[in-house]
Amino acid sequence: MRTSIDAAGRVVVPKSLRDALGLSPGAELDVTIRDGAIVLEPPPTAVKLVRRGKGLVAVPDKPLPTLTADEVRATLEATRR
Repeated sequence: MRTSIDAAGRVVVPKSLRDALGLSPGAELDVTIRDGAIVLEPPPTAVKLVRRGKGLVAVPDKPLPTLTADEVRATLEATRR
């Protein structure tokens, strides 16, 4: 997929890619250079550790969307490869 940079230096991320990554208007992205390429990544989710019972649980600072069983399964399969 190819896009271009406008006169103001902006790059349009194609809708199909935004949809696939769950990016919405106003979403923040970290911009870095890696191996000669520009890399756009969502910033990590800020969390705090909360004691629950005998252990600690990471709790996000902002509410996150609920994952479906299919999303969890796909993520597990992708990380096992």
